[in-house]
Amino acid sequence: MNKIDMGKLGLGQRVITESAFYTGLYVGRVISQYKDLYKIITENGELTAEISGKFRFEIKKLSDYPAVGDFVMIDRNEDSGGNAIIHHIITRKSAFIRKAAGTSNDEQIVASNIDIVFICMSLNKDFNLRRVERYLGITWDSRAIPVIVLTKADLCDHLSQKRLELDTVACGVDVVVTSSMSKDGYVSIKNYISSGKTIAFIGSSGVGKSTLINRLLGQDALATRNIGMDDKGMHTTTRRELIVLPDGGAVIDTPGMRELGIESADLSRTFADIDELSTNCKFHDCTHTSEPGCGVQQALKDGLLSEDRLANYLKLKKEIKYEGLNSKQIETEKFTAMFADVGGMKNARKMIKEKDKRR
Repeated sequence: MNKIDMGKLGLGQRVITESAFYTGLYVGRVISQYKDLYKIITENGELTAEISGKFRFEIKKLSDYPAVGDFVMIDRNEDSGGNAIIHHIITRKSAFIRKAAGTSNDEQIVASNIDIVFICMSLNKDFNLRRVERYLGITWDSRAIPVIVLTKADLCDHLSQKRLELDTVACGVDVVVTSSMSKDGYVSIKNYISSGKTIAFIGSSGVGKSTLINRLLGQDALATRNIGMDDKGMHTTTRRELIVLPDGGAVIDTPGMRELGIESADLSRTFADIDELSTNCKFHDCTHTSEPGCGVQQALKDGLLSEDRLANYLKLKKEIKYEGLNSKQIETEKFTAMFADVGGMKNARKMIKEKDKRR
C-alpha cells in the first residue's frame, strides 16, 4: 500500500511536536463529518471515526467538537474494522468561526487549520459589498489570509466598475477574477495553492465554489448548480468537506452561507480606513455617531467615506458587542446605550423618579 504524504496535507512540525505527547495514538486529519461520525485521513488511507466517551464528557461547547480540517489523535491509523476512536484535537492554528444556528450564543467551527480563505462572490446580483465586509471581519479574526475571488466574470459587462467598488472595502486584500466558461478561467487562483496549504472556499450558494474546485481537481467530483433565474443561490454542497488536490494541498468546500452570524471579528483590519480616520477624533472613545470633533463623521461629510460602509461598521460592532450575552443582558446593554447621554440607566431611573415625585 502506498503511503499518503501527510505533509502535503498540512501536517507540519507544529502538529508533529504536539502529537508526540500522545503516546500510543496516531495523527489523522478530519476530512468530513456526518452527524456523530467523522471521516479521517491518515498516512494509510481513510477511516471512519467517532469521539471517545471521555472526550464527549469533557466537551463544554459546540466548538470543542472536531471540525473539518482538524488534526486529531486516534487509536489506529488504518481501517481494521469498526470505528476508530478520536481522543484529542491538536491545537488549531486557525479557525473560521460562525455563530451557531438557533437561539444559543454558541459558536460553530466552519473549518480549521486554514491558510487562505477564498471569499467567493459572483459578478451578478450576488455582488454585495456589505457581505464582503462581514466575511473579511471573520476571516481576519480566524488568523487565515483572505483573498476575494470574483466568479462568473463572463456574466458581467461592467467589470472595471465592480473592481473600483470593491477597492473601497478590500483594504489591501488580493482580488482575483475567474470565469467558469473558459478552461483557463481559474488559473488566477492556482498561484495561491501549493503543497501543504489548506484553502477554504466560502460564499453564497451558487456562486461557483464547487465549479472552481472541480477545475482544480481536473474532474467533476462535486455537484454544481447554477444560480436560478432570480439570481438566488441554490444549495449544492450540503456539508463541509476537505478535498485532497492531485498536486498537494487541500481545499475545504463549505455549504453556501449568504449571511454569517458573527461570533467574533477583526474589524480593525476589515475597516482599516475607519480605524485610521478615528485617530483624528477628539475623544478616544468616540462612537462616530454624534460626538463633536469626530474624524470619521468629518470624512463622511468630505465624501471620503460612504454612509453604507460606516453603517455596516457600526452594525457589525453592535453584533459583536452583544454576542455571548443572554436576552436580559442584551436588554441591559441596549438601555445603557439608549440613556448614555444622561449618564446611564441609573441616572435615567433617578430622573424618572424625580419627575414622578413632582407630579
